[in-house]
Amino acid sequence: MKKHLLAMCALMASLMATAQPKVYFTKEITPESLVKIYKALGVEATGRVAVKISTGEGGNTHYLKPPFIRQLVEETNGTIVECCTAYGGSRQDPKKHWETIRDHGFDSIFAVDIMDEFGEIRIPVKDHKHLKYDIVGEHLAHYNFMINLAHFKGHAMGGFGGVLKNASIGVASTAGKAYIHTAGKTADAKQAWTPGNLAAGPTQDHFLESMAAAAQAVHNYFSGRVVYINVMNNMSVDCDCDGHPARPELKDMGIMASLDPVAADQACLDKVFGYQGKPGDDNKPLIKRINRQHGTYITDYAEQIGLGSKKYTLIDLDK
Repeated sequence: MKKHLLAMCALMASLMATAQPKVYFTKEITPESLVKIYKALGVEATGRVAVKISTGEGGNTHYLKPPFIRQLVEETNGTIVECCTAYGGSRQDPKKHWETIRDHGFDSIFAVDIMDEFGEIRIPVKDHKHLKYDIVGEHLAHYNFMINLAHFKGHAMGGFGGVLKNASIGVASTAGKAYIHTAGKTADAKQAWTPGNLAAGPTQDHFLESMAAAAQAVHNYFSGRVVYINVMNNMSVDCDCDGHPARPELKDMGIMASLDPVAADQACLDKVFGYQGKPGDDNKPLIKRINRQHGTYITDYAEQIGLGSKKYTLIDLDK
């Protein structure tokens, strides 16, 4: 009887494990390994494919470079998509943004689309705790598949940036970014960034909840026709939106990919938090930044609203 119960428990554990989303991992950070991990997901990007990346703030050198992503973009016949920012800087309006895109070498290799260059649209959100809708670049409607290609690193406001941030803040128009950052209080970027207004507006958790809701809106907009890839290199405590980011103190770790955005970000968090750092390869500064902003809460809340799972099965492609 005891053996029978043990066998049943083992079977149930196995079934639960297989039901968990798969996260693929490779230590290699090369153009070839990026294509390899995309193919491992087993879902072909078809139709009009948007490749959502950050083209990086002027002065930043940590963003994903064109030569690195070129094979994947060509493999999927994708278009690089971006949206303008909601703060001052080199990507705050289409004119400046195009100059930065050219300076960073994207438009000489790829088709590039600033999705909110000519307008914006509202798409439905499932979670209405803070947002009534998600405001995104109107050209999002031109695409029927998305490759969410994120650079995993720290972030001054979110604690960290991965695929969830890339889907939410990254796909939002200028007004949409203001709307998320203020947890639905205003879509006016000037008003949102008036000194003291953000601090007097949403709590940090409300901001993170709004990001999760917006990420879910984009996922649902594509009816799940999205793949999520996190590249864990140049992991500064600062984001690619910072023109003068801190030097990375943690060495490159690899690439994570999944069909589940929550699992993709959670796997990266687990990798960073579980790493045994040492002098010259220190995970503590990034962990401190993430904890300072309660950054891990975004995966908690995203799981709570049904966007994905924090539990996953890790598949090491190097073994």
